[in-house]
Amino acid sequence: MAIKLIGNYAKRLGLPGYSSHQFSVSVETELTDSGDIQGEAARIYTLLQDAVDREIQETGFVPGDEYGLSNNGSSHAANGSNGNHNGQHRLNGGNGNNGNGNNGHSDRWSCSDKQKEFILKLVDENDLDRDVVEQTALDRFGVGVRMLNKLQASGLISELLESCGKNGKSRSGKGGRR
Repeated sequence: MAIKLIGNYAKRLGLPGYSSHQFSVSVETELTDSGDIQGEAARIYTLLQDAVDREIQETGFVPGDEYGLSNNGSSHAANGSNGNHNGQHRLNGGNGNNGNGNNGHSDRWSCSDKQKEFILKLVDENDLDRDVVEQTALDRFGVGVRMLNKLQASGLISELLESCGKNGKSRSGKGGRR
């Protein structure tokens, strides 16, 4: 009688910029002697763990702040400055239109259109203070909401969802306020 022993070891590590990498190794073997299953399992586990731990140290590509930018690829966030209080890069738009008007450059966002729509939907449906959301982006990423790249916007969305989850569902119920 042959006994099949299957082992798998995986590890995921978080990296800067809301990135992570994962490595997994699996092995399958047949045992002819059922008397040493525990010893063979321990040996295989140690081999797998050593292999994964050795290989996962090579992180490969780690995206920088400019990764995921739309448009022409330029990044106002690349130098790490947060001098984006001029209204053009703020969630509120700085001109009384709450970011919904089309006044040329100030309506441009660096993240994807779907991320923009989702951020605005979360703010509206959960009655979030736009200045607080803006300050959260500045504190976490050093840029205003409109200047968040795709990775940063994803991080902000996660934080907003967590915040909304802690505060319960939208006060307006399932369908929103409109």
